[in-house]
Amino acid sequence: MAGMRRQSDGSAAAAGITGYMRRIGENTGILDAPTITMKVSTTPSQELALTNCAYCSPNDTTRFLRRGSDHGLAAVGSTMVLNIKAHESVPDGSIALNAIQRRNAKVSAGDSILVERFSPPEKGFKLVLLTIELEFVKSRGKNEQQLDATILGKELQRRFAGQVFTVGQKASFEYCGTNYIFSVLGTIVEGQGESDSVNRGLLGSESTILFETPSNSGIKIVNQRGGASSSLFKQKDLNFQKLGIGGLDAEFADIFRRAFASRVFPPHVISKLGISHVKGLLLYGPPGTGKTLIARQIGKMLNGREPKVVNGPEVLSKFVGETEKNVRDLFADAENDQRSRGEQSDLHIIIFDEIDAICKTRGSTRDGTGVHDSIVNQLLTKIDGVDALNNILLIGMTNRKDLLDEALLRPGRLEVQIEIGLPDERGRVQILQIHTSRMKDNSFLGANVNIEELAVRTKNFSGAELEGLVKSAVSFGLNRQVNMADLSRPLDEDNIKVTMDDFLRALHEVQPAFGAAINTLEMYRLNGMLDCGERHRHIQEMATTLVEQVRRSERTPLLTCLLEGPSGSGKTAMAATIAIDSDFPFIKVISAENMVGHTESSKCGVIAKVFEDAYKSPFSIIILDDIERLLEYVNIGPRFSNLILQTLLVLLKKIPPKGRKLLVLGTTSMPRVLESMDLVGAFNVSLHVPVLNRADITKVLESLNVFAKQDINNAVTALDEEIPIKRLLMLVEMAAQGKSGQGAEEVYAGRSKIDIDHFYDCLHDLAS
Repeated sequence: MAGMRRQSDGSAAAAGITGYMRRIGENTGILDAPTITMKVSTTPSQELALTNCAYCSPNDTTRFLRRGSDHGLAAVGSTMVLNIKAHESVPDGSIALNAIQRRNAKVSAGDSILVERFSPPEKGFKLVLLTIELEFVKSRGKNEQQLDATILGKELQRRFAGQVFTVGQKASFEYCGTNYIFSVLGTIVEGQGESDSVNRGLLGSESTILFETPSNSGIKIVNQRGGASSSLFKQKDLNFQKLGIGGLDAEFADIFRRAFASRVFPPHVISKLGISHVKGLLLYGPPGTGKTLIARQIGKMLNGREPKVVNGPEVLSKFVGETEKNVRDLFADAENDQRSRGEQSDLHIIIFDEIDAICKTRGSTRDGTGVHDSIVNQLLTKIDGVDALNNILLIGMTNRKDLLDEALLRPGRLEVQIEIGLPDERGRVQILQIHTSRMKDNSFLGANVNIEELAVRTKNFSGAELEGLVKSAVSFGLNRQVNMADLSRPLDEDNIKVTMDDFLRALHEVQPAFGAAINTLEMYRLNGMLDCGERHRHIQEMATTLVEQVRRSERTPLLTCLLEGPSGSGKTAMAATIAIDSDFPFIKVISAENMVGHTESSKCGVIAKVFEDAYKSPFSIIILDDIERLLEYVNIGPRFSNLILQTLLVLLKKIPPKGRKLLVLGTTSMPRVLESMDLVGAFNVSLHVPVLNRADITKVLESLNVFAKQDINNAVTALDEEIPIKRLLMLVEMAAQGKSGQGAEEVYAGRSKIDIDHFYDCLHDLAS
């Protein structure tokens, strides 16, 4: 009864194992024959035990034969797939396994085991990379043995070609008189994607074998070839859009060339070149341009250790010496790995977000503790000290590169410095496609949404702002399906559509923080750019010529132009028009109205910051509006701020960095005052913007089309011979309101005209 019970239990277990094997086979091969139970025996000879094959009788071997081959493949137990070969000494119904195979299958000689013929898939089963951990069968004490990975890899390819290897499987072999055992740590097969889970594959002549050794194993691997490129990156091609990164192809190409190209090649090649790997990478640029995203995706792209992500302030501690210890702990794993494995050590990535918070220029932080200086010193020691590590990549990110200690930026430390700027039009198309791809795949994106048009309209948007634009547009689309009067009403999920109108409405909500805010510039010319006659047209053409000179000439990376003229003559509107028409990616207005309440030093800081930001863009325009107000000029008392004056004098003559172009447009109503300060001479060109004469007034009134034709001459005659355009527009606006204060919309829409008598009344009131 006990024997019958054991047999019954064994049958149940066999059925369970069979089901498990079939589930495995669905993904990693085809189990195409009934499972049979065979008796385990030992391998006929020690020589055959080192082949990693299983042996059956000639009769049984025919059950597993593959077409056109003298051997078969079989899934043995639930852990491995073995080559099956015939041997006369093995009786029918038995399968001969060596000691390591029996250990893998957890059986002993004389036990029963389930065996089933295995047919490998036609595609996606050939091994591209086989990662194994190598050790001695018997410990050799302190004697270290050096193995050439290239020679040993070819020998293993020859011996085990055509065999299937499974993660976790162990195998033994003899090489140069020494017995070794290896464990399969990982497999990568042809066509395997990042999300694919494949744990076995077929070894071929083109497969690459990557060797690893346990610490203190006594085995040293040299000339680790081939597998370096495959082991460094998880996928064969670096498709950045699949990673959710758009518009940064050129930056990624630079990062790969500078930081990873040397790591693709095996260590012996780099040793022969006499160079060391790049250890530091700095990503800098405006907020929201994708610096953190790039660092995060670099970690996902690479095989090996999980990146350590550190926010700058987290390293700081109030306890003496604790901050320095925190920095040392970040490098501890890399040090241990390099000490035990040498050149075969994994790449350890440490990501410092907001690195400027802890690595400021030494001596600049006056907190009395010197902690910030100690952090910089500790980092310098770990990256490029006496015991410098060669298996680390430190990635720092900052919006303020100018705050970092210069010693960190020299070669050997954070030597690769990549600016991540605002995306161009092609980049914005990629980013918008990334953020709308899922709603498009699920038919939630309206057919009228034009991504290319949106890319044109979002000229100065960062990647984060483009994502915010998509979110805002989606909110409009979702809101249409919500009944505010009855929130309990079922939602119509199938009819959700995000249309082009939603994106256009979102454009009014989401504004670019960096670069040119066109809506802000439009505020400086509410009436548009009117035709003010030949003199104003000539000035605008000259200024446009300066824009083209900055755009095209390599000899004049910096041009400065002063627009001077009486108050109200339209200087600011002209500067805004020139800037908008330039289509430059970075346009900023420095105006006194934005700095009310600031101290002199803080004003200088704001002005300097705008210029620093401008140097980050290939083409920039800065408008210094109403310069005398910026200088705090008054007729009595302290006349002006010398600190701000000196700041402007320096910045107006500072040449931008190589590859950067800058046009500065200044406006003033007091050219003589600025001339006495030597500020007019700091501008390359000075253009006089005049008030309107009678001919100009006629042109403006004709452009506005608010008077009847017969009344235009009467209105011009009633006005002074010269008048600032702002005063003229104010007068027209007052007259357009009508005597009752109504009717301006009808006038500007062309449905009615200004009454000339009312215009005379307004002119009289304004003059009195």
